Amino acid sequence: MLQPVAETLKLILRPPARIALPRHGRLSALFLALQAVPPARPAHEIEDEIWAIWTSHDDPALEARMQRAISAIARRRLSEGATLLDTLVQDAPDWAEAWNKRATLHFLAQRDDPSIADIRRTLELEPRHFGAICGFAQICLRQGEIAAAIEALAAALYLNPHLDGARAMLAQLSPAPPRRLN
Repeated sequence: MLQPVAETLKLILRPPARIALPRHGRLSALFLALQAVPPARPAHEIEDEIWAIWTSHDDPALEARMQRAISAIARRRLSEGATLLDTLVQDAPDWAEAWNKRATLHFLAQRDDPSIADIRRTLELEPRHFGAICGFAQICLRQGEIAAAIEALAAALYLNPHLDGARAMLAQLSPAPPRRLN
């Protein structure tokens, strides 16, 4: 297993008791709501609220830059998005979503090592970032690191059991359980 992959996987799989979670009470409540069986409201609404918190910032100018970066990525203007995200991680180094969006941009440009580095920083700031973990799994698949991808997908599903795409991918990658012959 490649060193950046191994280091990031260790970060994803570290024991929960050692994770210093952010103090955002609303975010913690939303993660608890995702774990409820069944959730009190549709899981996609809870996920949307989590993403809204992750992409928001106390500084409206930084938040506006984030929205422009998201738009640039969606339009495949990766150079424009990179410029915006490079300044965002410089100006707001503790904003996990700035790192995650830049990781996404690197992934789309097939720059796996910088993407993994930004995923690692995202997870240092927000260890529950199931989006970053799923992105890491995609990189692992692209690099042929199937076992690491399986572990990452399982970790993402632990945090958010409603990730249908991750569940389907995990089902394709995991070996089928042995069949009973009697």
